[in-house]
Amino acid sequence: MRFMVIVKATNESEAGVLPSQKLLADMGKYNEELVKAGVMLAGEGLQPSSRGARVTFSGSKRTVIDGPFSETKELIAGYWLFETKSLEEAIEWVKRCPNPMPNEDSVIEIRQVFESDDFGAEFTPELRAQEARVAKQAAANAKR
Repeated sequence: MRFMVIVKATNESEAGVLPSQKLLADMGKYNEELVKAGVMLAGEGLQPSSRGARVTFSGSKRTVIDGPFSETKELIAGYWLFETKSLEEAIEWVKRCPNPMPNEDSVIEIRQVFESDDFGAEFTPELRAQEARVAKQAAANAKR
């Protein structure tokens, strides 16, 4: 099972406050543990929303909204992609994480990633083949 582990943004992370050397070292150690255990597939911190944009969709219309975005509690400061046997295992790993925002209360959300079989008959053999091609190309792109 794969899980997106989402570090929620805070006022400090949205203000561009960078982590301390100690937090970077603690997170590095934690990431090493995740990798050694075969749990971590990916993970990155994200720049504040002031350096981003949103695209909203309404029918065929697209609207671009430049950051920053006001609702900090809805924003993401970083993420991991975990592969574990269960949600409970992912939770146990997250509980071992250093507090990502040591000067503020922080939240890490865990969401299961859809797998091909979750889509049932609607995910036809042709669509599965396309998905496999895209995944293979994306993996090759990541190695560049």
